[in-house]
Amino acid sequence: MTDAPANGHAYLDFNTPLSDTKAYDLINSLAPLRDATVVDYGCGWAELLLRAVEHEPGATGLGVDSDRYAIDRGNANIRARGLGERVRLELADVTSWETPAADVAISIGSSHAWGGTRQTLEAMHARLKPGGRLLLGDGFWQSEPNARALEIFQRDEFGTLDELVDLAMACGYRLLNLATASMDEWDSFESRWCAGRERWLLDHPDHPEAAEVRAIVDDHRDGWLKGYRGSFGLAYLTLARR
Repeated sequence: MTDAPANGHAYLDFNTPLSDTKAYDLINSLAPLRDATVVDYGCGWAELLLRAVEHEPGATGLGVDSDRYAIDRGNANIRARGLGERVRLELADVTSWETPAADVAISIGSSHAWGGTRQTLEAMHARLKPGGRLLLGDGFWQSEPNARALEIFQRDEFGTLDELVDLAMACGYRLLNLATASMDEWDSFESRWCAGRERWLLDHPDHPEAAEVRAIVDDHRDGWLKGYRGSFGLAYLTLARR
């Protein structure tokens, strides 16, 4: 019998609200990438890392994540795209994984692993060469959250966008580029997240785990549409390490 889906990633290109166009804008903001080592902490299946390495043939990539499904998917993509000599992924805890200081680091949606945004910025600072670039993807409140949003995201865990930038500057960085996820990117991301399970439910309506899967999707969709849609934002900061 077909197992219930382990996650909602099947229809996602990136595990973050991000369009193809913005992805390449972010990669370009990390220049120069020639001969650079790019390390992605919390890489998921490493789609952004793979695109960065493909974009600059002289670059090499390292990625680490604790999700075995994501790492397996990423390794399959590496083989399919012929990047085995230039990209390596490891299944590990990002906080204890060690590698030499990088030219470029990526940390998107991984601040929970480090214990917060400040701790993430400090950890990345120690893992970057002087002058190295960091692409930080982190949350912020773009409007006053309602009670449902606060059930999902703690108010004191995130601040406003300007407070996020100020924090990065205080942690030893200069801002090179700022972008935020658009509503279209958010809606596409959340819809695709739900679709991974919804399509499975269409094919397996009588599966023993169907009710559980349906409840997961319903709870996620309600949290998005009745909670944080329009109030919780995702910022992409390209930062230079001082």
